[in-house]
Amino acid sequence: MATHVLPPRLEPRPEFAGILRQQETFATPGDASLGNRLNGWFDRLMVQTGWGLPPTILLMLTVILAVAAGGAVFVWLENPLPTAVAALVGGLAPVAAAVLARAARQKRINEQLPGMIDELSRAARTGRSLEHCLRMVARDTPPPLGAELMQCVRKIDLGLPLHLAMAQLPERTGVISTSILNTALSVHRQTGGDLISVLDRLSITLRERTQFLGQLNAATTASRLTALLMIALPPFILGFFLFRDPAYFDNLMASSWGRATTAAAVALMAVGSVWVLRVLASSQRA
Repeated sequence: MATHVLPPRLEPRPEFAGILRQQETFATPGDASLGNRLNGWFDRLMVQTGWGLPPTILLMLTVILAVAAGGAVFVWLENPLPTAVAALVGGLAPVAAAVLARAARQKRINEQLPGMIDELSRAARTGRSLEHCLRMVARDTPPPLGAELMQCVRKIDLGLPLHLAMAQLPERTGVISTSILNTALSVHRQTGGDLISVLDRLSITLRERTQFLGQLNAATTASRLTALLMIALPPFILGFFLFRDPAYFDNLMASSWGRATTAAAVALMAVGSVWVLRVLASSQRA
């Protein structure tokens, strides 16, 4: 009876410690505080945009644009309130661009998934292993989905099991459909069964889900635009009055009634904006 000799354990080498670039993140594992959840959202946002930039770069760009926009408005008007508004807009611009880029990338991945699963089903009909079929499909699928699948294939080539190699795919894309695909492949890998039938049904399900989400978005477009208009209109109105009459805010803050009313309006606006954005995010999550 042949005996298998295990290879010797590789010891860490200090001279190779700096080869791999460490992933920069702001979130701390195991911390459930509000600030850490916000850091985790920011980290996931940068991964899911597909830009390949660390969160520090976007944070630095946010600070630079906030200082530049606020400084330009202060030099022009010499009024602290328009300066603060301009700094806020300049600081939020990179984050807004990242959110839009992530939404466009996720939409593209949702469109690619049914066709990719069909191709995976056709490759499985040839009798090849699931890992080999996934490697073929990853090479033939254009980005962004193809690039994410290639990362999974590289992990498989390094010796990781299929379910571990694809475990981070839903988190890296932010698309729920990739989690369904990962679950289906992992269950098949562990229990067996008719993979082709599973992939065909999954492709039909994802197509129907995408069609339903498209109908839902079309039916709620007017409501979403109205909600966004309600959020954007008050700052624009305030900016119009400030540019038209720079002393408008000083006169408003001259009385205690004006200060109390302004503080209440800002607080209610912040609460309402957060609530509306959460509702919109939950309705568009896919």
